[in-house]
Amino acid sequence: MTELVPIPSPGIPVFFGTPGDPVVVVVHDIYGRMPGLVSFAEALASRGLRVAVVDLYDGVCTVDTANAKGLMGNLDIGTALAEIDDAIAGAQETGDEKVALVGFSLGGWLALLHAQAGAADAVVAYYASLAPQDHGVIPCPVLLHWAETDEWDAGEEPEPFVSRLKDHGTPVTEHRYIGTRHSFANASLPGKVDAQAAALAFARTAVFLEKHLKE
Repeated sequence: MTELVPIPSPGIPVFFGTPGDPVVVVVHDIYGRMPGLVSFAEALASRGLRVAVVDLYDGVCTVDTANAKGLMGNLDIGTALAEIDDAIAGAQETGDEKVALVGFSLGGWLALLHAQAGAADAVVAYYASLAPQDHGVIPCPVLLHWAETDEWDAGEEPEPFVSRLKDHGTPVTEHRYIGTRHSFANASLPGKVDAQAAALAFARTAVFLEKHLKE
């Protein structure tokens, strides 16, 4: 596999913010822990949150979609969920017990999957959903950011997913961003990012997290 880029702190979460603040675990998309997530985490930390950004690819990322799909294909889901657990535990060692998960695409899917265990007080997913076979009850508020144009496997489309959330009694808020495509919030992908939509989604995410973690 070519065009893989090494990243700092391979295989371990990178932390931002002050120990003791409410915890937010950020889970990257199929491209890995790209540099843009550092700015995202720093901006959340400036709002009084303790942010952990996981690395599920053992120290590499890529801007190549084919390579990214290869990395995703080699990911063990159980291990990935355990790494999210480890990030939560590491961030909580000296701090607040309130926890939120924020995930992008693959990371959004993992965040939604993990939230079913009841460890999160809130979850935010960018362009991600759960298929019926993966979907259980998510017992915390959910914020969903959708691209206007996206591709979904059968059963993963936004509308039936949101309907299932509501049927389960999960508080859900969703926003769709006109003119955008999948990965619109990945600042490390110039060909995909929509800066205006990403900024609006971040603002909504920050307000949502502050409401459920700090009020």
